[in-house]
Amino acid sequence: MEKMQPMLFTTLKNYKKEQFVKDVIAGIIVAIIALPLSIALALASGVGPEQGIYTAIIAGFVISLLGGSHVQIAGPTAAFATIVAGIVAESGMDGLILATILAGVILVLMGICHFGSLIKFIPFTITTGFTSGIAVTIVIGQLKDFFGVTYPKGMPVIETTEKLKAFIKGFSTFNTDALIVGLICLVILIVIPRFTEKIPASLIAVIAGILMVKLLPLKVNTIGDLYTINSSLPTLHIPQINFEMIRIALPNAFTIAILAAIESLLSCVVADGMITEQHRSDMELVAQGAGNIASALFGGIPATGAIARTAANVKNGGRTPVAGMVHAVTLLLVLMILMPYAGLIPMPTIAAILFMVAYNMCQWRTFLHLLKTAPKSDNAVLIATFLLTVLFDLVVAIEIGMLISCLLFMKRMSDETELKSWKRADEFSTEKEAAEQNMLRHIPASISVYEITGPLFFGAADTIKQISVKDGTRCLIIRMRSVPSVDSTAMNALSGLCDYCKKHDITLILSHVNKQPMRAMEKAGLLDQIGRKNFRRNINASIEYAEAIVNEASEK
Repeated sequence: MEKMQPMLFTTLKNYKKEQFVKDVIAGIIVAIIALPLSIALALASGVGPEQGIYTAIIAGFVISLLGGSHVQIAGPTAAFATIVAGIVAESGMDGLILATILAGVILVLMGICHFGSLIKFIPFTITTGFTSGIAVTIVIGQLKDFFGVTYPKGMPVIETTEKLKAFIKGFSTFNTDALIVGLICLVILIVIPRFTEKIPASLIAVIAGILMVKLLPLKVNTIGDLYTINSSLPTLHIPQINFEMIRIALPNAFTIAILAAIESLLSCVVADGMITEQHRSDMELVAQGAGNIASALFGGIPATGAIARTAANVKNGGRTPVAGMVHAVTLLLVLMILMPYAGLIPMPTIAAILFMVAYNMCQWRTFLHLLKTAPKSDNAVLIATFLLTVLFDLVVAIEIGMLISCLLFMKRMSDETELKSWKRADEFSTEKEAAEQNMLRHIPASISVYEITGPLFFGAADTIKQISVKDGTRCLIIRMRSVPSVDSTAMNALSGLCDYCKKHDITLILSHVNKQPMRAMEKAGLLDQIGRKNFRRNINASIEYAEAIVNEASEK
């Protein structure tokens, strides 16, 4: 079992001055990258720009301090934008704070209960589907600012489809100046990384956007036109809580917790590959929970590990959690000194940054590759999750995606369970089969042998009902060497078969029962019902035992 200890404590044991310098440089660079992203993601989430910075500072520091990864950088991410925007629109900030705190508690409990490894049971098709769906929802949500469109008054704009309808209906208010600023910033974001990675393209785009609006006769909305900029330090805020609020917030809390767990652990896995280290998944979940609780209490929004910022940390020399803590402290200084200038950033620039975020997270190549190569059932899950994320929300997408995946898995497993009846020597019909009979043991007509292959669970329990016993049968042998597990439904079917055999004076013999089925049958009392002496270690012993019963009966 992995250690439940923050990675910081482990890395500080052999920490050197040279690595501290690298961590500080990496932390400052990541903070520069995180600054415009945090503001953009906060606005996409329907909250103030400073709340994105609060999240990166508080959650980023706590998660680096307590986390189970060497290099994880945490903060607001695009995956949460549409979820947070929906919660704020429906339940307000108190509803978001409560949902985030509850999500943090769930994450802490998941870590304490060692659920870190259980995340692997969420199918790849679901994570790909909802990630691509979130990317589409982000793009649709930013079309308004990129084109400078004003939504018609009175139209609901909470759901993605509602935003798209409002954008189309209000397209007549299209602003050419906004499009010019947005396109130039988008070109900067695409071109700059091809020439240099030392200067964040998003920072250049922000500066270019500010200069265009300030120096050119362009009428474009800025952050300061639409939001009140707050450069004060975050303060503790505990919302008033009642049972009804908790009931409403719980579904959102579970969604935030599951998404935070998936994204943070995926980020850890990616980072492990880059630095050839191993993260502590359970400790990381505890840290994510603590970070989200702290973020919510001090005015932030949900946070998780950010793959792009974590990769930037690694590329710039960060190798310990100190880099993540420096990133948070740097953003704190920026908040205190430079935050008022955030009001100068044009909204089309923010939209362009989020377009690039959406493109980088959409995994369109992976999506198309799955459509071409994956089984049709997997593609059904992929497409369903994607469409449900776009048309409804992530909660519905994950719930239905998991339901479909489980049903398809059970169908596949039930298809793997087979029942085969052994033929006796006199039942072969062709010369080839007659030649093969010499290789088989002769079985008397009064003994029937069936072999079951695959798991016996509720989806395949009817396999037992397919066993037919001919007239004159004295012993029924069921060979179970290829049955790895049974459940209560299958045992109920076996119990029914046992009762049928007793009623018709047939001895039921089970051959080569594996450990799990044997334990389950003993616990359910099936061993005594069938008779412990009727369990044999292999097929030869079973046939010999059946022959002895038949011979004894014939002598009587």
